[in-house]
Amino acid sequence: MNIGLIAHNSKKTLIEDFCIAYKGILSKHDLYATGTTGRRIEDVTSLRVHKFLPGAIGGDKQFTEMIIRNAMDMVIFFYNPAMIEPADPDVGTVVQACDANNIPVATNIATAELLILGLGRGDLDWRLSMRADDIL
Repeated sequence: MNIGLIAHNSKKTLIEDFCIAYKGILSKHDLYATGTTGRRIEDVTSLRVHKFLPGAIGGDKQFTEMIIRNAMDMVIFFYNPAMIEPADPDVGTVVQACDANNIPVATNIATAELLILGLGRGDLDWRLSMRADDIL
């Protein structure tokens, strides 16, 4: 499965810790992230991450394009609603694209843990058939 990981600057440490905690599950999937987030995840976990440009210079748009193409199976986007900076990726655009394509998305640690544990159990395998249907 293709798993998207994105985090605003104030949540980079949280996504690193999340990926360390769930490295065993994440290692079985293809990971995609904006540039800085992806590099930081690679540094702390040694997982391979397909990196887009940094979010502030277009990586968030590349990330969203993959969602719009229905090529992402799950997205974890940690953001701080109290500290959104103008250069931060737009959470609304990402969530809206996920909703339009029935892609599970988590914007906080509680929901992210539910999704990742479900991923580990195979609860999200239905996404594979959805992507296969789009290709036909």
